[in-house]
Amino acid sequence: MDSFIRTEKQRDLIAKIDQLIPIFQKREPELDTPGSFPFENIKNLININYSKLTLPTEYGGQGLGLYEYILAQEAIAEGCGSTALSIGWTNGTILEYVESQHWNSDAANVLLGAIENGGLVNTAASENNAGSPTRGALPRTTVVRNGEELVITGEKIFTTAAPALTHFIITATNENNEVEMILVPSNLKGISLKDSWDSLAMRGTASQTVILDHVRVPNTYVLQTKTSQLKAAKGWLLHIPACYIGIAKAARNYALKFATSYIPSSLGNPIAEAPNIKQLIGEMELTLTTARHMLYGTVERYEQCKDKTAFKEPLDVTKIEVTNAAMKVVDRAMRIVGARALSESNPMHRYYLNVRAGLYNPPMSDVIQTKLANEVIAEFMEK
Repeated sequence: MDSFIRTEKQRDLIAKIDQLIPIFQKREPELDTPGSFPFENIKNLININYSKLTLPTEYGGQGLGLYEYILAQEAIAEGCGSTALSIGWTNGTILEYVESQHWNSDAANVLLGAIENGGLVNTAASENNAGSPTRGALPRTTVVRNGEELVITGEKIFTTAAPALTHFIITATNENNEVEMILVPSNLKGISLKDSWDSLAMRGTASQTVILDHVRVPNTYVLQTKTSQLKAAKGWLLHIPACYIGIAKAARNYALKFATSYIPSSLGNPIAEAPNIKQLIGEMELTLTTARHMLYGTVERYEQCKDKTAFKEPLDVTKIEVTNAAMKVVDRAMRIVGARALSESNPMHRYYLNVRAGLYNPPMSDVIQTKLANEVIAEFMEK
């Protein structure tokens, strides 16, 4: 039994996902194809009500919190990392609103109602040659008011799960040079997708380009104006390291299965009994277990924190350290499996590629390291 599962409700949730893990793993080679997306996996998760995990009960959701969300994301990623990352944005986006209530109520009710009816949402913020929005880049996508409507024009890249989304949250610059977050249904006239996602890692997320050509939505669809100083709690972003530690767990399981069943004639016993392999297994286990303690310890502290908007540093540090640990676990698993791990028919090569995508999900290591360095330097200079 997983020691991080604390309640019967959590146990039931993970039991449902555990039944899907072997199905997802069997389908995962299909996601090596450019332009692929795990539609069937997403459908399976919707069928167990997973897309409504964090949706409030008054909207027909499960009304669960961060701990259950992170447990589930890790388990889904053990079956398929692309699936976990793709569907995770919907539950995380809704959880942020539940905790912060930072959206305008009219637009929020439209989105919550859409999720109740089977919708999926993600924020489209990144743009070509505009820099990362997490580093303060101003969107080139524009929004102009025209009577009772908003007219949005621009392009958004790296939009995870784009082909399956029913709604986008578009960041755009308005006439006053303010950044607005606008709810945009994906079926509107003027919206098209360009399959620009040619990444070797997490290929199945279909993180495509969204093109908006004078797309019109009601002016009540503004969720938030960023200059309004509305703060939002970001604990849900821990679904990113949860996803990568789930991939690492899959790699660890494969390596253990291999090590305990492969008996070379020169050894006469499973290679798991060889001292060097046992050392690698021990290192892999220690790294994985330590990372999970850090991840779920941070979740528990976050849930107990009164001002969640002030809990940024632990979230940032946990993302970086857990993601780095996930890469280390996969590396050790690769060494245990040996040259076979590089075979295209072997799932290890996919774990190796996919886990490295975590380096490029926010927050970035260099940003956090620079911030920590500046803070500690300033602290010592004051002394």
